[in-house]
Amino acid sequence: MTPTIAETKRQQAEGSAPPAAELRGGHFRAVVRIAGIVVWTAALTLLWTIGNLLTLPFPRPRRRWRHNVVKAWARGFGVILGMRVRVEGRPPKAPFFLVSNHLTYVDIILLHGCLDGVFIAKREMRHWPVLGPLANLFGTIWVNREVRRDAVRVIDAIDEAVARGDGVILFAEGTTSAGDGILPMRPALFDWAAREQFPVHYAALTYRTPPGSAPARLAICWWADMPFGPHAYTLCRLRRFEASVEFGPEPIVAPTRGELAQRVHQAISGLFVPVTSERTARP
Repeated sequence: MTPTIAETKRQQAEGSAPPAAELRGGHFRAVVRIAGIVVWTAALTLLWTIGNLLTLPFPRPRRRWRHNVVKAWARGFGVILGMRVRVEGRPPKAPFFLVSNHLTYVDIILLHGCLDGVFIAKREMRHWPVLGPLANLFGTIWVNREVRRDAVRVIDAIDEAVARGDGVILFAEGTTSAGDGILPMRPALFDWAAREQFPVHYAALTYRTPPGSAPARLAICWWADMPFGPHAYTLCRLRRFEASVEFGPEPIVAPTRGELAQRVHQAISGLFVPVTSERTARP
């Protein structure tokens, strides 16, 4: 049965997420990967900065340069992590509005490697190590969920992104989960698409680990009260893992945000393969 947001919060309060000590992996591998990520990120940031300055008077080439560098960074990041990407269906071409389920911070790397777009994300993410500053650099649209009137600014930002030819990517569940099912979608996040009658593309993400490795629901999914640092280190200790993204065949249009949220939830649920400890990646 699909867990609700309330159930996920209850698990967090009860400390139900197993500790990282239950996981296994190589410390040397983790150190090498962390060093590789730092070097790769620094190199691509420098490259992005140089290209950004050279294309400053030319908006379209500048946007193209940004997407190319972000995609290269994400794919290289995935290679360093040992992430094998499996894509099913056809990724939408920008401009688009796409909704996906949300399991972990790795989702951002996975989708950036497949799509030319900017994310809508909660403001708290700006303070995440590495990914927070990079997300800001990559043009992420931040949402302050504590201020209701912030929705007007977000709608304007989506308008601007689509008008300049960007895709917009959204995690509409509002939080991550252990991968047992798809959490309810937040209707308010579909407000722009419903108002504009803009087609909503969708995708389902899932992860698997090889035999003998820590289960994906612990080592990759980031949920409940798992601290970021130890979890990210555990992820770097994995030999490899498989990340799968399946894009829906046809976008969805609905007259109201509530109906849109419900239909997208049903569509993603139909594609989603639950993350369980029994499912493992191919050797």
